[in-house]
Amino acid sequence: MQVSVESTSNIERRMTIGVPAQEIDQAVEKRLQNTARTVKMNGFRPGKVPLSVVRRRFGEGVRQEVVSEVMRESYVKALEEKDIAPAGWPKFEPKSIEPGKDLEFVAIFEVMPEIELGDLSKIEVEKPATEITEKDVDTMIDSLRQQQATMKSVKRKSKKKDVVNIDFKGYVDGEVFEGGTAEGHKLTLGSGQMIPGFEEGIIGAKAGDELEIEVTFPEDYQNEELAGKPAKFEIRVNEVEEPVLPELDKDLFEKFGIQAEDEASFREEVRKNMERELKQAVANKVKNEVVDGLLATTELEVPQSLVDQEIDRLRQDAVQRFGGQMDPQQLPAELFQEQAERRVKTGLLFQEMVKKNELKAPPEKVDEKIQEIASTYEEPEEVIAHFNSNPQQKAQIESAVLEDEVVDFVLEKARVTEKKMDYEEAVKSGQQQR
Repeated sequence: MQVSVESTSNIERRMTIGVPAQEIDQAVEKRLQNTARTVKMNGFRPGKVPLSVVRRRFGEGVRQEVVSEVMRESYVKALEEKDIAPAGWPKFEPKSIEPGKDLEFVAIFEVMPEIELGDLSKIEVEKPATEITEKDVDTMIDSLRQQQATMKSVKRKSKKKDVVNIDFKGYVDGEVFEGGTAEGHKLTLGSGQMIPGFEEGIIGAKAGDELEIEVTFPEDYQNEELAGKPAKFEIRVNEVEEPVLPELDKDLFEKFGIQAEDEASFREEVRKNMERELKQAVANKVKNEVVDGLLATTELEVPQSLVDQEIDRLRQDAVQRFGGQMDPQQLPAELFQEQAERRVKTGLLFQEMVKKNELKAPPEKVDEKIQEIASTYEEPEEVIAHFNSNPQQKAQIESAVLEDEVVDFVLEKARVTEKKMDYEEAVKSGQQQR
């Protein structure tokens, strides 16, 4: 077997492989002989079909099968011979496959890029500095109570947090516009669901009132035909309802999976949950900024084959997340291209950081992470035992801890500043998808 390799880019290779005709012919002949022993044809007893008949009937198809197999096997052997690790499966381009002649084909494939990490001291990271106040806990408890609130019809004037049932009709340039009319629409005042000025114009109205309000669509409104234009709405208020918050008792606590005997212990559990959420949000934000910094300081060309694999995973996730029955391949690859590239680049950079700096996942930190996860369950000891007896799931925890080690290593070299944020702002900053 003859093998030559050409580098057509930093990560693409063209491998030309030649296989002697004798090797192909022998494989074809052996396959035809096996076929003759098993094939069934009219006019012949099983196993008695003449080889010449089998060759005439199946020769071309058998040869195509053999050539395909030989190309795959030869490619794998050539990789071992040249000590090359491909990033994905190749594309084969046959150059000569005629019977009686040597087989020659080209395998086009990508290899992992050589990574030269950038200057970590140039990376800038902004870390949220946040303390959970009693007011934050009050706000969270109020939000939890709002989730379980019942609605009560009232005759008074409406105010923020009330739910109004309204009919409305909108006009632009004196004409009713598409999508600007509704009947029996329920709207929580102060929710920001409608365009600026709409909800504010209803506050103070009561059931039975009819009113007109004038507003202006935002310049960046999704419907470009309406963006920036003034509008008038005719509104009738059918009903005003106020939320009735539940008492802080055991029934409410249990609805949120919290075993608490009184308000004080419920409050303490809520704070613990907020602390966990805040810790995760800060870690997410810091990790995102570390990744941004690594990508900005390191030139990296990624194999498209790896990106394609990641796109397929994102497609699968999207279909599962929305509970659809569609074929994931129907989702356009362009929807996931940018996210997939970022994930692949991040994975390659983290691998290089681990390799270059000999980073490992400390067992004590793995145990700490497992205990942290287990603490959110009713039977933490069972969860810990499950992870410790399941090598595959424990490996996932070890991988997460190793990523944390990479982030911590970069933070030691990077320029880190702290920014004071309130709880809500800090949590939102860690929820942004990149």
